Amino acid sequence: GSGKSTTVDLLMGLLEPSSGKITVDGCSIHSHKEPERLLAWRAAIAHVPQMIYLADRSIAENIAFGTPGTSLPQIKEACTAAQAAGFIESLPKSYDTLVGERGYRLSGGQRQRLSLARAILRNPELLILDEATSALDSQSELLVQQAIEQFERNHTVLVIAHRLSTIVRANKILVLDGGCILEQGNHNDLLSLRGKYYS
Repeated sequence: GSGKSTTVDLLMGLLEPSSGKITVDGCSIHSHKEPERLLAWRAAIAHVPQMIYLADRSIAENIAFGTPGTSLPQIKEACTAAQAAGFIESLPKSYDTLVGERGYRLSGGQRQRLSLARAILRNPELLILDEATSALDSQSELLVQQAIEQFERNHTVLVIAHRLSTIVRANKILVLDGGCILEQGNHNDLLSLRGKYYS
């Protein structure tokens, strides 16, 4: 209830701010004179939510969703980056495996890694992970974190999380409470403040 997901919706342009404006490179994303600016901004973002949507299609089709014209080698490369290739290739039908309605034939960690592969395939400028590891067991969380660490070497990643293990290595951490940013800095900076983050 601190405003984390609302902030993401604002950043993605799904909501308009009631006051002020959201700018990228100095330009407002909500320019009514240039509606294509918002579309271009959305095209530069990939979002991995907590609740993953998968259609009752093959693994390859689910990963390629939203990225038309994708080849199987590109899908496999994204799956390798998302730490998903190992479990996919162990399945009898591999990338042709049907996942079932909402991906019920896969574990939570497997669904999360497919969603991450889908996002990586888009090669976004900004990857937003909204509580992406909150429902995962420790092993699955570790695999997703390893994938994120590889990806963030060349991209900007915005992680929303409650778990300290998910954010401890971030360059900058923003502590939200009641819709306000209370503190910001890296892990060590925030510990030294002995404030909300510390407690």
